[in-house]
Amino acid sequence: MSLFRVFDVSGSALRAQTVRLNTTASNMANTDSISSSTATTYRARQPVFATQLDAAGNEAEVAGVDVLGIVESQAPLRREYRPDHPLADPQGYVSLPNVNPVEEMANMISASRSYQSNVEVLNTSKQMLMRTLALGD
Repeated sequence: MSLFRVFDVSGSALRAQTVRLNTTASNMANTDSISSSTATTYRARQPVFATQLDAAGNEAEVAGVDVLGIVESQAPLRREYRPDHPLADPQGYVSLPNVNPVEEMANMISASRSYQSNVEVLNTSKQMLMRTLALGD
């Protein structure tokens, strides 16, 4: 793999981790949002990644990361008894998202570290290319 391909691979990984960070931030922002029905309650979302192969379909040459989409969690929603809340159903329950803030924080730290690692790969590749060009002087 040439050093120029490293930029493509790391760039796709940076885009993927950006999607992951934005999705996690959205989950965290909606942790305590309340709804009157399970149909309208926010559900945790996670991005789905896949490996990109080179144009020839050669599995030995990985070309980066693809974001296939974002899926909603099918975990059960939280329900709390709050009969005085204006959005409570006739039984006195409100629906809360199935977001686990501890898992989301761990996911955010992991995505942040992955992003940081890919930035380091880009910087190191750039330095190697600059030093290679300097050899010609």
